[in-house]
Amino acid sequence: MIKKKIKLFADGLKIEEFENDFGIDIDGYTFNPSIFKNQGVKDYLDYSKKLILKSKKKPISLEVFADDEKSMIKQAKILNDLGENVFVKIPITYTNKEYTDKVLETLVKEKIKINLTALFTLKQIQKILPIVKDTNTILSVFAGRIYDCGLDANKIMGEICDFVKNNSKCEVLWASPRMPYDYKSAINIGADIITMQSQQIKKLKLF
Repeated sequence: MIKKKIKLFADGLKIEEFENDFGIDIDGYTFNPSIFKNQGVKDYLDYSKKLILKSKKKPISLEVFADDEKSMIKQAKILNDLGENVFVKIPITYTNKEYTDKVLETLVKEKIKINLTALFTLKQIQKILPIVKDTNTILSVFAGRIYDCGLDANKIMGEICDFVKNNSKCEVLWASPRMPYDYKSAINIGADIITMQSQQIKKLKLF
């Protein structure tokens, strides 16, 4: 069994994969609408309820798919009511690139647990952190996509982790890993959580 230095969340597991022995403890789960679509999900809420039962009270992130303030808040409340272990995933911006800060303010007042997703830059973190700094919000930074843009994700993630730890109670999640070694990279730069798909998690046995 690998000695844990970071929380490991499994990303996009199928229902039947929850019982798999990955050779390492799974600390939580993450999902998004694209994963649901790829798995052929027809009833978003019904499937979410099944996933929550499988999660056995470990943190599970379920994402809204609305693209306006009112609808996003409504969906967030519905998902939150499904279980005490639910973190509602909210994108940092709408598709028009405007920030979802008003949504975050409302959810913080409602004491809804948040997984703020699709983060890429320290500038984004600096803008929204004052809203969530006193909560246990998960900040999901897409490190893999930062690499895809030809930038040094290690450096950027390190700067983000330092800033978040010094200015809030939030946790930084290394999202969209491109290879199993990202597990070690996430530990080295001080991330609190990494989310990985099942095939990547299985390869951690080789370490």
